Amino acid sequence: LDATPTTFIARDIADYYSATFTNHVLEGLISLDSKTLRPKAQLAKSFSVSSDGLEYVFVLRKDVLFHPNKAFANDEERMFVAEDVVATFEKICTKSAMGEAPIAYTLIFDNNVLGANEFMDAKAKSISGITFKDNVVTIKLIAPDLNFMNKLAMISAAISSKEVIEQKLESTLCGTGPFMYDPSLAKNAERLVLTKNTEYYLMDKQGNALPYLDSVVFYIENRKLEQLDLFEKGITQIIIELPPSRITEMLEGKIADFSSIPPKYLLNDQAQLNTQYYGFNMTEAKFKDVRVRQAFNYAVDRDKIIRESLKGQAYEAGIFGIVPPISSYFRAYDFTAVKGASYSYDPVKAKALLAEAGYPNGEGFGSIDLLVNVGDIHTAVAEEFSKQIKATLNINVNFSGTTFEIKNNEANMARGQLYKLAWAADYLSPETFLFNFYGKLVPDSTDKPSTTNQTRYKNPAFDSFFEKGKAAKSEREQYAFYCQAEKELMKDPPIIVLWYAGVNEILQSRVRNLNTSPLQMIDLKEVYFKEWTKEEYQKHIK
Repeated sequence: LDATPTTFIARDIADYYSATFTNHVLEGLISLDSKTLRPKAQLAKSFSVSSDGLEYVFVLRKDVLFHPNKAFANDEERMFVAEDVVATFEKICTKSAMGEAPIAYTLIFDNNVLGANEFMDAKAKSISGITFKDNVVTIKLIAPDLNFMNKLAMISAAISSKEVIEQKLESTLCGTGPFMYDPSLAKNAERLVLTKNTEYYLMDKQGNALPYLDSVVFYIENRKLEQLDLFEKGITQIIIELPPSRITEMLEGKIADFSSIPPKYLLNDQAQLNTQYYGFNMTEAKFKDVRVRQAFNYAVDRDKIIRESLKGQAYEAGIFGIVPPISSYFRAYDFTAVKGASYSYDPVKAKALLAEAGYPNGEGFGSIDLLVNVGDIHTAVAEEFSKQIKATLNINVNFSGTTFEIKNNEANMARGQLYKLAWAADYLSPETFLFNFYGKLVPDSTDKPSTTNQTRYKNPAFDSFFEKGKAAKSEREQYAFYCQAEKELMKDPPIIVLWYAGVNEILQSRVRNLNTSPLQMIDLKEVYFKEWTKEEYQKHIK
């Protein structure tokens, strides 16, 4: 992992690193199938949805135990029951000690689940839309939500034990998943260790207990060269993204390691539903004029960044919008219309717009501070971006690097001017990207964090189209409204879209059954190690 997880408490998870780690320990009623990316039953044995789309009924499994934890007096208390679901969802709908709503409330429950708002405002002692009887939980919505099941599959909706919640032990990371967290096994701060849950309830198709692996070790390292060193020594089994300086050597100089039978390494270079961008602090006076933000967008040669800074490690240059232009996943989405409202490299137009805004050749604008999380790739991109802005707009960009957590906190609190941001899809819908710019998520004061809409972008036209999309009754209708929302977003950009991820992911070939989805989900339940014989591999690739 490039950075340390920022939290182990599911309802507060909003970053890739926390999600990637805790996803092996915590589970929800629903999960996403790693191959189809569609919702499937997890802690729920089965589920049904009413014809009007307002009522969801979940029949819970009866064979699930929470991991051992000091919160439990006996094994009976470890049994997963309906009360755990209710306790988890009520906690999601409860303000923190600082008076803030959890991320999960904003993403899933707010103005969505019947009675959630009243419970959050302490006007009700329970959530009227969440009821249970025996092992059946029913959830009622205020209005239909085509993505509600997808949202329940998010890690932020993972279920905690009622006892763990009541004893305030959620940070111990006690879940029902295939692996358990044991902080005592980490030899240093750069490692996180998971061990096999020998009581896990799922089996493979042959009836063998899952998971197969005895343990999983996550190394925390933001330097890609160090990551590659760990991989080449066989200490780690997978590397996601290569250091730009070593791409040619690794992929071309070691071609025999990939082409031999059996190979030493396996390469996966599929497109990811992940957008990399810089975000403007929309409370900053310099960025109030839309022409300034448009000028910055036109001043960026994204192809050059991909070619020289990323060494080709991208799916596509950011000349569309915030939603990655992968039509195979968003079949009804009009990417052509979005592209028409977006930005390609046009230095003449960039200079003209900056002059119209009152800053001819950058005069009187001053410099800009860019904050990035430390890492080989982020630094290389920031250096090239700074050169381009100086060359085209005559504006100095001073960039500084820090940890992901510090950078994230600075953006949340609107401290700074320009930030390196990114978003990986939580599920298959443009909504998961567009939600980050919904104006009604922005607090009324910069003294309060804006954890979802980090740019603090407010655009009534965008919000209107976004709300209509959320309320749509069909995917085609929803996509049409979301497309309109994204066009508004790009006409009035709070961001500079740089590229859409298409990473070079390399595996040690003895790792079997590891498939990384375009959502960047890694499912380790059925992963195991076995060296290939020549005959076996030849049969496999046929």
